[in-house]
Amino acid sequence: MSGVCGKIQLCCGICRIGVYTIYRLLCCKAEPASRPEYSVVCLGLTKAGKSTMLALMSEEATDNIEPTVGFSIKAVQFKDCILNIKEIGGGEGVRPYWKHYYDGAEGVVFVLDSACPEEDVEIVKKELGNVLTDSTLEHLPCLILASYQDSENARSVDMITTLLDLKKLCKGRQWLVHPCTIKDLKTVKEGFSAFNKYLIGEQAEGTPEQTEEIKGRI
Repeated sequence: MSGVCGKIQLCCGICRIGVYTIYRLLCCKAEPASRPEYSVVCLGLTKAGKSTMLALMSEEATDNIEPTVGFSIKAVQFKDCILNIKEIGGGEGVRPYWKHYYDGAEGVVFVLDSACPEEDVEIVKKELGNVLTDSTLEHLPCLILASYQDSENARSVDMITTLLDLKKLCKGRQWLVHPCTIKDLKTVKEGFSAFNKYLIGEQAEGTPEQTEEIKGRI
């Protein structure tokens, strides 16, 4: 009789363990590891595509997007991190005040129109130079998104690198130029994926890197 009772107690014990295990699996799952967050400033001339890119990445409607006048902040989710992106308007009257929004930045995103007129190239070169030589942003990783690559007059990554003298301007920081188009969000995300590695620290510090040019039009 005692043997039967022992077996019953053993079965009950096993059942309790099984029930407790199932309960732990269903109700007490450990919270997923939190992703690191980084603060980034996003700059560029008006109509370079900043607002539309960020809206698409945030899964927001883009039907009635207007150029940013002041600034806006979006938390953009990625698999490996979250970027709190502060987009600042690119109008001529706003650009002199960009520097007042740099505090706390851990990275720089600069969006340019690959097919812009020649006179705008000089403006981009001047403004990007002012941004990257600012003491607050010194040595921070930089992503330069060359947008409108689907345009017939789009300049290549190599041409943009030469025209803006980026190898000299970006010396001493991690940087890349990435071709993209808002018509293919994947091309934008690819640029951010590479940039995020710099922020997370997966690339060796102090090793500038430039993406290879995507052949043809995106």
